[in-house]
Amino acid sequence: MASKAPPTPPVLVPLLLLLSATTGLVDAISVLGLGRVFTANMTGNVVFLGFAAVGTPGYRVPLYIVAIVFFMIGALIAGRTGAAHHGKPLRRWLITASVVEAILLWISAAIATGYDYKTLSPEPQLYAIIALTAVAMGFRNGTIRQLKIPDLTTTVLTLTITGLAADSSLTGGDNPNWGRRIGSVIAILLGAAVGAWLVLAYGLMPPLVITGLLIFGGTIAYAMHPSLARPAA
Repeated sequence: MASKAPPTPPVLVPLLLLLSATTGLVDAISVLGLGRVFTANMTGNVVFLGFAAVGTPGYRVPLYIVAIVFFMIGALIAGRTGAAHHGKPLRRWLITASVVEAILLWISAAIATGYDYKTLSPEPQLYAIIALTAVAMGFRNGTIRQLKIPDLTTTVLTLTITGLAADSSLTGGDNPNWGRRIGSVIAILLGAAVGAWLVLAYGLMPPLVITGLLIFGGTIAYAMHPSLARPAA
């Protein structure tokens, strides 16, 4: 008989909601400051790539190719990292992931010094920031995928919003995980609003620094919970 998967440590829920908020920050940074490109959400990039492929003004093929390729590189690294942490304390894996994300975002912040998001120049800095933030978010997605926490992907809301309606009492459902589903929507919404304000007021460097601090500091704080000393499955 197959062994039953261990229950989700409750402390992971607020941590992943915090990470969801940082996704909103990254989306604001990338869409508003990097030329209408997503570095956390690849569905949008595939759609925009289609627009760019037929010459739609304001959409550039190379931006989306770079974002998608480097996102996949980040996810690949996350898969290898997760496998390497199998059987080791879950907190060690989470802290490692937060360090990787934070360092990539802080390097992006350093590169953003002197970058003008209004003119998307200089171009080498534009592509470097896209690549680094895409690796960070690909790594995030790859890590969260392996954690398999229901209704907390931290980056994508389509299925979350679908579940809120399709599984609601209006359809005869029992509203499973409604709290974390709504929390995910609110977290990304607030992150995007704060990120947009920061980008428009101060440029890209401050929100990139703040996002890295939230990811690293929040993960360290929650990872100290005793339940995360269990081995990663």
